[in-house]
Amino acid sequence: MTKEEQITAENAIDRYADMVYRLALSQMKNKADADDIFQEVFVRLVSHIQDLESWEHVKAWLIRVTINCARKHFDQYWNKNVDYIEDTERLEDEAAEFEVPEEHPVRAAVSRLPAKYRTVVHLYYFEELSVTEIAQLTGQKESTVKSQMHRAREMLKGLLSEETGDS
Repeated sequence: MTKEEQITAENAIDRYADMVYRLALSQMKNKADADDIFQEVFVRLVSHIQDLESWEHVKAWLIRVTINCARKHFDQYWNKNVDYIEDTERLEDEAAEFEVPEEHPVRAAVSRLPAKYRTVVHLYYFEELSVTEIAQLTGQKESTVKSQMHRAREMLKGLLSEETGDS
């Protein structure tokens, strides 16, 4: 390891907090759950930091754990079987608080994609990872990632044309 910067949990938070939070928010679609995922990821990092050999390894590990934590959250019994009475109001309040500016209809459309497509689109376009890196991080074949990207782009075309009123 070079002497650029020692790998510690504090340094990892400084470097990758924004990336982890953006990914968690894109997966969870609400701030409260994204905050929970963010916290869980960095708590896990503290206990695994000694196993990480480079900053690239730290970044890949954080992405993988963030995706896994989001999936685990959706797999929990409570989240599958409980409808919140105030969900509609809560989501409307959050949408107003964190509204995507009008000039960014793509981000809004991406947030409406199913989770598996949202993940690959987020990693490819917002985190600028290659198809190969996404495949490694998600445990999928490159061809699967490419197919998901293709399907996601088609869905995005449809969503964006709905928003603009094009046919």
